[in-house]
Amino acid sequence: MTHYKIALLSFLCLGTSIALGQTIKEDFKPSTKNQPGKEYPQVNSQGYARFRIEAPAADSVRVSLGLGGRGGTLLEKGEDGFWTGTTEGPMDEGFHYYHVNVDGGTFNDPGAKNYYGSVRWESGIEIPAYDQDFYALKDVSHGKVEQILFPSPSTNTSRRAFVYTPPGYAKNPNKKYPVLYLQHGWGENETAWSNQGHANLIMDNLIAEGKIEPFLIVMTYGMTNEIKFGGLRSFDITPFQTVLVDELIPYVDENFRTIADEDHRALAGLSMGGMETKMITLNKPDVFSYYGLLSGGTYAPEDVDKEDVKLIFLSCGSKERPKAIKAATEKLKEAGYPVASYISEGTAHEFQTWRRSLKEMVPKLFTK
Repeated sequence: MTHYKIALLSFLCLGTSIALGQTIKEDFKPSTKNQPGKEYPQVNSQGYARFRIEAPAADSVRVSLGLGGRGGTLLEKGEDGFWTGTTEGPMDEGFHYYHVNVDGGTFNDPGAKNYYGSVRWESGIEIPAYDQDFYALKDVSHGKVEQILFPSPSTNTSRRAFVYTPPGYAKNPNKKYPVLYLQHGWGENETAWSNQGHANLIMDNLIAEGKIEPFLIVMTYGMTNEIKFGGLRSFDITPFQTVLVDELIPYVDENFRTIADEDHRALAGLSMGGMETKMITLNKPDVFSYYGLLSGGTYAPEDVDKEDVKLIFLSCGSKERPKAIKAATEKLKEAGYPVASYISEGTAHEFQTWRRSLKEMVPKLFTK
């Protein structure tokens, strides 16, 4: 056997042992999404996660992450009443929701911060990514994420949105800005893009690097008629379309310094937010000129009834349906539409895909 084959065999065996959880580096550190002062959960340099839950009277404790969809990670009880366990294999880079099952009941990990996802506040954990610098908190000028409450006659209430204004917004009272309306996924809400996605930090860093011109981002709740998981086919876009187009956009244009025309307005969303984006842009082609579907399907040339659309952006993770994104991109190009696409390598239907997608999309918006 050649030295090359021996080396290759050794490498494959090492990879198998890691995949089986047999070779785990003991360089675990607290997740960056932990509560202040909490040591667990922890992650290591290979992407494994380790949990430690205090439940002295419990008979079983399981964490929803790990084991490749086979029910999560079973924890083992120690004499001190703490339950401890490590995921069977490494996890994808980036942010993950999870919860803890104690004797059949669902709870959050007291060591982790909570994030709204899966129609509830879930625990969150961060697996460090090789490219995490683009959404890191840096010593640069920062924008502001402001909560607004806007009147919604169609839903007979006031609704909430968050508005990102870029660095320098308050210091330049005569400057007006384009606007990206950015939607969350199913089971999430208007906090997702800031809390889980770090959209504001991505913008701050790109602006500081001179890679984009400043603009506003508006994030609001996309569910006006509640539906259960698996019921998206019955989702009626009309109520939310009314909220967005007839109520939120006029409020933002009146209360913020925007360039209030379709050439300076974009709509994008992840997952369900992508579905909403596609429906609304096709129903209201005169409102937006930039479209973005992030793991949210595709457009076909015959869908787009707008000759002057300025950009169609399509993306997903490499573990999703990249072939569909690439095929749709080629068809749109052949039809003469301005289109760009992006595939996030090594990720699935998760926030690292969407963080990367946002980073790739925003420099293409509102270009001259």
